[in-house]
Parts: sequence; structure tokens; C-alpha cells
Amino acid sequence: MMDAKPQPEHAWLQQMLGDWTMVGECDMGPDQPASRTNGKEHVRAMGDFFVVCEGEGGMPGGEDTGYMLMTLGYDIANKKFVGSWAGSMGPAMFFYDGQLDAAQKVLTLDTEGPSFTGDGTTARYQDVITIKSKDERTLHSQTLQPDGSWKRFMTATYLRVK
Repeated sequence: MMDAKPQPEHAWLQQMLGDWTMVGECDMGPDQPASRTNGKEHVRAMGDFFVVCEGEGGMPGGEDTGYMLMTLGYDIANKKFVGSWAGSMGPAMFFYDGQLDAAQKVLTLDTEGPSFTGDGTTARYQDVITIKSKDERTLHSQTLQPDGSWKRFMTATYLRVK
């Protein structure tokens, strides 16, 4: 493992380094307007193999600030992206595995965690990072529905500050 060399997938993650502003929108449920939020994120390298994304932004209702921490890397042996996500808004930590699309613009990260229903069950989720340009990317989160479709519940646009 000590002789591992960074792969193109590791370089792909490095394009996220820097400081970003964020504008987001969350689905608040049936018959409720979407909640809009603003925030910021600092993405730093942890060596050549991982990036650490530290974000903060307004919570729905606008009174509190939420803090998020995402780690992303690429597992050379298993040929997949890996990572984790944790936020101040809840006690669960999510663990990712994912793939980059053929165009190398969209990273889809699969995970499983507590269902939004609050009934103690788990649900499947995806966080999808799309590189729009060197200074713009998006993140959207979606959950798997009983009919096999994915329902988007959060979208955020990140613009590079530096």
C-alpha cells in the first residue's frame, strides 16, 4: 500500500479543491414550498488520495447553521470511489461507494441510512456531484422510491471563490 501511486480518479477529486459558495434548495415535503439556503465549503487535500469537504449552511427555517463533513477518495483495489458524510443535523454517518460516468463529469455516490419517514427503517440514497466547469459544480441528493425511481430532495450549486 505504501507504494500506491495516485490514479486519474484521484486527480479528478483534486479539481474540487478550494473555497466555494453554495446556493441550495431542499424539498420540504408535499404541499410545502422548497426551502432555500446559502452556505460555503472549503475543500482540502488529505495527501494525494483523499479530499475533505467542510461545509456550513443555513438550515430549513433559517434559524440554525448546519455543518457538514464529506471525505472522498478512490479505492484502487476495488475500483470505486469511497467516502463518508456526516452532518450536525443528525446522528447518522453515511458511507459512500460510487462510480464516475464515462464522460468523467458526474460522480454518483451510493449510500444507505435512516429513512426520512422516521419509522426506524433504512433507505437507499445517492449524492451526485456534477462538474459543470472548473469554477462550478452541483450536488444533488436523491432517495430510492418503492417503484424503483429516484426522488431528488436537495440540489446545491457551488461556485468557486478561490
